[in-house]
Amino acid sequence: MKSQNVIQLKSYQFALEVIRIAQLLKRGTHFEISSQVLRSGTSIGANVEEAIGAQSRKDFLAKLSISYKEARETHYWLRLIKDS
Repeated sequence: MKSQNVIQLKSYQFALEVIRIAQLLKRGTHFEISSQVLRSGTSIGANVEEAIGAQSRKDFLAKLSISYKEARETHYWLRLIKDS
């Protein structure tokens, strides 16, 4: 069995945490933002997985770039929750 790389592992663990956070947010005053956090936070790992299976270097870089953008978006939503 091939071992996971650190980005693959950490993005998966992060997605699990995002799911837990989104569940808590749905119960509170940030229920509207919870779906945004859930979408962008779990998309990071999904795009990492797609990058690992890329058919070319260009495809790999494109998918990894999307992961980075999703991470930035998730960071935005989490900061917004914290500051509100």
